[in-house]
Amino acid sequence: MESKKISPAWTLMALAISAFAIVSTEFISVGIMPLIVESFGVSLSTAGLTVSLYALGVTIGAPVLTLLTNRLNRKTLLVYIMLGFVIGNILAASAPNFTILLVGRIVTALSHGIFMAVSSVIAADVVEPNKRASAISIMFTGLTVATVTGVPLGTFIGQTFFWRGSFIFLIVLGLIGLISSILLVPNNLPLPLHTDYKGIWRILKLPQLLLIIIITALGYGATYPAYTYISEILHNNMSWSSSAMSLF
Repeated sequence: MESKKISPAWTLMALAISAFAIVSTEFISVGIMPLIVESFGVSLSTAGLTVSLYALGVTIGAPVLTLLTNRLNRKTLLVYIMLGFVIGNILAASAPNFTILLVGRIVTALSHGIFMAVSSVIAADVVEPNKRASAISIMFTGLTVATVTGVPLGTFIGQTFFWRGSFIFLIVLGLIGLISSILLVPNNLPLPLHTDYKGIWRILKLPQLLLIIIITALGYGATYPAYTYISEILHNNMSWSSSAMSLF
């Protein structure tokens, strides 16, 4: 399909679909944490690594992989990202032990980190300059919708059938995102300006930006400890049913 024939609306939809899949993956282990504990015989704190190591993978993946792939064709990179996403969830779904599950989560997290950087640039590049802000917001709609629908649906599947079913659900979402990226993202998107690690250090020296980063970290840090273990709290400490947890 020629790039010029692809409507920006279709490209933004493809990005939103991929974003939906990726954010659903980010929080999926929150809803099935008790099942992971039971399946692998690990402690609750150890099971929490499926969230914390994922977050670490995103933290590393965003700046490092963005630098390493800076000169790669944007569509090709997006396809690789979604392939990595699918492979990571296949590892998680088929994990024979807890270590392989963590490896799958880290692979998926690396895809997540770089996706956020690349997809925002693609969303801005496919529209006119005066529409870039709205285009990025449309792409990020996939993130918000995933939090409201994708995570509970994945949790429901895991709670109703088996926890691996949650990751199979994510594999399906990832394949849809992959196919959408292949068909609906233009081939000739411009490459970003060349950057290197020195640019990151220069940015991190800005006191205003550091303050924003600290505020963001504290805000999310205050929320996620409870959110990470919400299934365990509701199920074992408050005796809520599995179906009620998905709705909650």
